Amino acid sequence: MTRVIPIVPAPGDAASAAGEGEMVSLYQKQKKIYPRSVKGGFARWRWLMVWLTQALFYGLPWLSMNGRQAVLFDLSARRFYIGQLVLYPQDFIYLTGLLVLSAYGLFFFTTVGGRLWCGYACPQTVYTEIFLWIERRFEGERGARMKLDAGPWTLNKLWRKGGKHVVWVLLGLWTGFTFVGYFTPIHSLWTEAFTLDFGPWEWFWVNFYGLATYGNAGFLREQVCQYMCPYARFQSAMFDKDTLIVSYDSARGDPRGTRARGTDLASAGLGQCIDCSLCVQVCPAGIDIREGLQYECIACTACIDACDGVMDKMHYPRGLIRYATQNALARQEPHPDLTKPPKPALDLPHLLRPRVLIYGAVLIVIAVAFVTSLSLRRTLKVDVVRDRATLARIVEDGLVENVFRLQLMNATEQPQRYHVAVQGIPGAVLSGSPEVSLLPAEARWVTLAVRVPPEQAAALKPGAHPIRFEVSPLGAAGAAVSEKSSFVIPR
Repeated sequence: MTRVIPIVPAPGDAASAAGEGEMVSLYQKQKKIYPRSVKGGFARWRWLMVWLTQALFYGLPWLSMNGRQAVLFDLSARRFYIGQLVLYPQDFIYLTGLLVLSAYGLFFFTTVGGRLWCGYACPQTVYTEIFLWIERRFEGERGARMKLDAGPWTLNKLWRKGGKHVVWVLLGLWTGFTFVGYFTPIHSLWTEAFTLDFGPWEWFWVNFYGLATYGNAGFLREQVCQYMCPYARFQSAMFDKDTLIVSYDSARGDPRGTRARGTDLASAGLGQCIDCSLCVQVCPAGIDIREGLQYECIACTACIDACDGVMDKMHYPRGLIRYATQNALARQEPHPDLTKPPKPALDLPHLLRPRVLIYGAVLIVIAVAFVTSLSLRRTLKVDVVRDRATLARIVEDGLVENVFRLQLMNATEQPQRYHVAVQGIPGAVLSGSPEVSLLPAEARWVTLAVRVPPEQAAALKPGAHPIRFEVSPLGAAGAAVSEKSSFVIPR
């Protein structure tokens, strides 16, 4: 986007009479980043996380348990299956607890180790890594990709670019298909895929999620982290000078400069950085870590692997770029090699900090409460709704009757039988059978009438009186569920 900005010249300037203006761009053109591949200990950790996260994401919907999909969020039936758990919309509190637990976990690990989530497990990082691997298979390494983009369109360029995009699109669609498979049984979805017999919402989400994966990992890449993700902006609130971050040791590396192997650094007046710029070339965000901590850095540690490889070739000690705290760099503490045994001892002053202890304590309390609540949850849920059409009426033999609708939800995968009783008003009885049978994971609405004898009704004041419905399992272990309601005595 551009605008013509009028120039205000000095009096008598010829530009004033001509009414000329200057063309100024309001947005800087985004320079394409060509990350170079890198090998090393941290790269192996990153790829291990890629394999683990994607095996979990793509494989989990295909697992079966108790004759159904092991993880399925069945929105149409309003039931959510997670392993042995059967959850209903009334269990939404557990989702809230899980989100709070995730948030405090993010705060805790960020305070201790920086952007570990961004560098190793964030879907944007993981899929960018996969898409870059595909790109390298078709177009080659960094120099070859830059040369291919700068060259004219030829048959070679066409098939390399086209092949890459075809694989990207297929991977994006498979990702969208898997995502939908968490909400629609994936085996039936797989059958529908061969006949393209998806429903309208399935079509929308497969294509939407597939397009999002294709666009974010294939084109936007670092721009998602820099401009769309809020975490990059508020991460500084969780950092302090004892947070482990990817750091360049300027005291050891500067002054930078090229040199021959074996050069005496003291006589040459040089630091250990040979200014090879490999740390910049491997960075997926295109930043120079030697300029200090920057919000664009996702802590992928590619620069650490690249620099350690150069240090090995120059016969310098590793760790010019490393995980370190700002306080450790200021004190010039010796660098432990984090990629090789023996493992460094725990830095207790680094870990035992007030904010770490507070986040850790809150995280433990929430985790214990979440697990305890989930393990003690009732397998029967009951909702009571009064019949709004008829609040109270007089039936045969002068009995006062109120009609209620009970929703019974069986949160187990075995058939259950329940006995319903009413308490709170002497002589109150249920009209009809007090026993209800439910199929595995079934939710049913049951209409029940509560009747009070005329002599008991006469002893009560007109208006609402509290009662309780007691629902007890028959022939199975489990606690009874009590739900409050009110019985109306007409005037």
